Parts: sequence; structure tokens; C-alpha cells
Amino acid sequence: MVADTIFALSSGAPPAAIAVVRISGPRAGVALERLAGGIPLPRAAKLSRLRDSAGALLDEALILWFPGPRSETGEDCAELQLHGGRAVVEAVCNELATIEGFRPARAGEFTRRAFANGQIDLLQVEGLADLVMAETEMQRRAAIGVAGGSLSREVEGWLARVLALSAQVEAVLDFDEEGDVDGLGDHFERDISGLVADLRNALAAPRAEMLRDGYRVALAGPPNAGKSTLFNRLLEEEAAIVSPAAGTTRDVLVRNIAVGGVPITLVDMAGLRDEGGDVIEEVGIGRARAELGRADLILWLGPEGEGPPGAWEVEAQIDRPDRAPKSVPDHRLSAVTGEGVVTLWQAIEAEARSALGGMNRPALARRQRSLIEEAAEALAACEPNDDPLLVAENLRLARAAFDRLTGKASTEDMLNSLFGRFCVGK
Repeated sequence: MVADTIFALSSGAPPAAIAVVRISGPRAGVALERLAGGIPLPRAAKLSRLRDSAGALLDEALILWFPGPRSETGEDCAELQLHGGRAVVEAVCNELATIEGFRPARAGEFTRRAFANGQIDLLQVEGLADLVMAETEMQRRAAIGVAGGSLSREVEGWLARVLALSAQVEAVLDFDEEGDVDGLGDHFERDISGLVADLRNALAAPRAEMLRDGYRVALAGPPNAGKSTLFNRLLEEEAAIVSPAAGTTRDVLVRNIAVGGVPITLVDMAGLRDEGGDVIEEVGIGRARAELGRADLILWLGPEGEGPPGAWEVEAQIDRPDRAPKSVPDHRLSAVTGEGVVTLWQAIEAEARSALGGMNRPALARRQRSLIEEAAEALAACEPNDDPLLVAENLRLARAAFDRLTGKASTEDMLNSLFGRFCVGK
């Protein structure tokens, strides 16, 4: 079955200075012949007049030709760099839709074709998805490395080492009875141990979910502890309602912010007390307690020593003479005057940067982490003094985990979910 030729606007929504329409599929060259009257040299931009089937001028544009398999999708590809008005883009896309075998692309379809044609593996797809969604410098740096193949190359190295170990085991199984091959010796055990150690070291990387969603900082304490006032001061906006009345904050307020290129999610919540003033406040308190379990860091504004384990003790109202001072707070500040707030932000940024592994180490998504753990466990189960058949099976399990990691063995549902994260032109 011949694949459809797909097209889509791959640049930002018009109006814009330039609009880029991408075309991929077996009849991509037909589009250039139909609209521009010919196909330019590969990978060389050419200024052309684009016309519809009746000969009317659509636009004057740069056209490019990328014959497969040396293209982004592995198929024949073309690119039209148009003037970025809505009418121009619509007219060109309408003309493409009239060509037999052409249809608009679905979300993520260009990237999916690149994956299907072996241009990129599943790890690179995941990195590209994160790169498209990146909003901070730390997210960008982490995603661009994975999208560029850094993690894929690391996995290829692990797989090559497993294959070498498997060859040793197969040699023992095939030729041991003839006495031509020694059994699995100390060198085999050292190689296994070294590979397991490398996998465990990789698993020490930060969680991609934390990097994507932001390091979660929750402000907690009883009613009227100053949480919402501090929340607004940290955000430098009036995001939360502030009132001297207890129980003003009824729901969880969440704001995302980048501090020094580090993604941080700031959470304000209802004041914690044993009983709420009404049913709505009790619901808010329940949600607040749930947030404590989700937080990566808790700023405790309540009585000293009564916060969750590991929480930072914050004396938040030092401008008030009637406050109950803390003996050894981690931070002293006034959300009203701003005293101590910059120091608190600096400490939060440093803590978040440390938890996220700095700026250069690639983070691991839940799926990636699970499969690396699976491979490490299979390798750790290889005991050279055991039956070589058991060793061979554990090595096969490790290889299978690596294959699923790079997408050589994947489920269709997982792929549909992943490619659905992309925009139409990607």
C-alpha cells in the first residue's frame, strides 16, 4: 500500500513574516512540479513563483527539495517558505489538497514517519516532544541532548556490551563439551558488575517529570500564617486573596515560574487545622494535605517543629511585633516589606537545581527509568557459576529491555499517546 503524501504548516500560526509548509511522502516532488513548475537541486533553496492549477499566482516563495532517504522523515520531502499571511497559507494548502494522494498531516505524523523509517529512535522522539514543550533553559538543555541522540548513544553502548557478553555465553553453550572454550571466568563477572554499575549511575539522573512539571514548592501552615501573602510576594503578583479572616484560601493555587532558568511550581493551599469552618474549607484542607505528599519542598510557616519531616522552617512575619519567633528557622522574612525574600528565592533555586541534577545531565522519564531498572535487574541476576542457560536468558531479558527503550519493540497505544503530544506540523 502506497503511503499518502502529507502536508502541514510547520511554523507558527499566521500572520507572520514567513510561513513554512512541509510536505512528505512519495508524491512530494509532484507538489513542486505542480506549483513551481519543477524540482530544484537537492537541499538548495530556489526562489519560485507558485501557481494553482488554473495558472493563477499564489505566492513568490523559496522552495526546497529533500529526496529520501536523506530527509527528516526518510521519505521524499519538500518545503515551501511562503509569505506568512493567512490567505497565502490557506490558498497554498487548499491547492495541495487537490493533488491526488495528498492530505493534511495529523498531529505528530512527520515525526512518526521519521521514527518508522529509522531516522530517529523512540528516545529521540521523547526528547523532541519535551523540546517542543520546553519553557525554561534547564528544560531546553535537557531535552535537546536527548533529542540529539545523547541517551540513544549511551543505550547503544550498553547494548553492545550485553551482546558481547551474550556471545561469550553462547560460546560456552556451543563448545564447552569440546574443551575448546573456557567457562565464564572472573572477567565475565567484572564485565557484568561494571555494566550494572553504569546502569545504576544512569538511574541517579533526575526525574523528567519533575523537570517538565517544575520543582514543586508548597507553602504550608495553619490559617493566617502568611502563606498567601508570601505566595503573592514570591510571584510578584496578587494571585491569592489575602484577608485577616481565617480560612480565606479554600482551594489549591498553583503557579509555574522560571527562576534562573530552573522550572519551579509554587503552591499555595488552605490553612491546616483539625476542623474547617465549613464543608468547603474542609475539602480545601483535605486537598492541602494531599499536596504535602506531592511537594518536593515544603516551606512551613506554622509553629516551629509542627511541620512535615524535612520541611524548611520559615519565620514569615518578622514585621509583626506580636509574632511567635522561631528559635532556629531556616529563613526569616517579611512578605510585606520583602526582607529576606530574595535570600529565600536563592535557596529554593539552589535546592531545585540540585534536585534536577544541574543543567547538563539528561533526565529520565518514568518509562525510560523503568526499562533501565529492568535491564539492571536482569544483569544483576547473572551469576557466572550458574547454569549458562539461565545466564543467557537474563542477558536476553536485558537486551529486550534496551530494545523497548529505543523503540525496536513498542506497543501501538504507547506510540499513539506519545505522537499525540506533537503539533500538526511536527
